[in-house]
Amino acid sequence: MSAHQYDEGHTVAGWTGFGIATVGTAVAGAGVCTVSAALIGGGLGIVVVAVLVTWALHLTGWGKPPGRRDRAQWGMRVRDPLARAGHAGCVGCRLAGRGRPAEECTDEERAVALRKSASVLVGETAG
Repeated sequence: MSAHQYDEGHTVAGWTGFGIATVGTAVAGAGVCTVSAALIGGGLGIVVVAVLVTWALHLTGWGKPPGRRDRAQWGMRVRDPLARAGHAGCVGCRLAGRGRPAEECTDEERAVALRKSASVLVGETAG
């Protein structure tokens, strides 16, 4: 159980993207210090890869939708059940052709998806 009483948004997609982007900025920084256009370009290329990897992980359910999540969804190893249909108001999902404007997603749809994810989570921890 987490010591935090709120969702900090720690996700597999977020931490993976952060790690790759950190390497990219370090390479680009080394390029600035050594005045190497190749290192600067390589570092910026790595940062672009970080963005694409984070986006792909978000679309597969390992990212956080915008806004608050139900407490059952706070764990880092919990996949998001709404990712396949797209998150309401999410720019990344809209770019992938999945997202819906926030006003189109009903509270009932969110509740059904969260009940399904909670039952899967309980089933995984019980066995």
